[in-house]
Amino acid sequence: MALQELDGDPGGPDRIRVAQAWAVHVLTASGAVLGFLALAATLEGDLVAAFLWLFAALAVDGVDGTLARRVGVREATPQVDGAALDNVIDYFTYVAVPALMLHQHGFLPPGWETPASALVMGASCWTFANAEAKSTDAWFVGFPATWNLVVLAFLVLGTGPWLNLGIVGLCAALTFVPWKYCHPFRVRAFRAVTLPVTAAWGVATLWLLLDWPWREAAQAVWLATAGWFAVLTAWRSLREDPPSRP
Repeated sequence: MALQELDGDPGGPDRIRVAQAWAVHVLTASGAVLGFLALAATLEGDLVAAFLWLFAALAVDGVDGTLARRVGVREATPQVDGAALDNVIDYFTYVAVPALMLHQHGFLPPGWETPASALVMGASCWTFANAEAKSTDAWFVGFPATWNLVVLAFLVLGTGPWLNLGIVGLCAALTFVPWKYCHPFRVRAFRAVTLPVTAAWGVATLWLLLDWPWREAAQAVWLATAGWFAVLTAWRSLREDPPSRP
């Protein structure tokens, strides 16, 4: 629909709103570029650079949904399916690039690189195809295919190949188990705590990736923030789902 037609429709969005909506879509699409840069860095053997690019992609993914809802992109740009665009980019940055890291960089026992990476790619298809992947109160249902965070944990904690393989298998299995996992920006419960914890996690992650001094302290913060999300998973998974809104 042309902008001129929108302007001629008293009930339609105006030029500014349409421009804002397109800007949000461009922001979302930038995640694909950031993911490609992470992929290139992975192939070049620079995992620190790769994770910094993935960290930037994660930051984009953390804010673009909020901006999209605030602007009303569905109404302003009905020809663009922002959710589909977001899913394509998320599969690339959260699944495909981390799977390549697992395959190429010694995180897994010799001979297990291809089966485990294929398992990551295959199991994650269910996450993105599942129509009930989020609960009525915005929690992820089943492990949300955040393999970028799993491989980041392997790098940060220096865990061994066999333990890593077990964790990959466990997370793949949890994809199909309806435990609840917190979306730090959309879940309302404990948001006053979760948002600062998320910020602390981000600072600690950058600190560890850049290998700044007091690494042990940063690692302790990183583990504490991860523990908070583990507690939230246990708390929400043991509760009944709230009723659907009419």
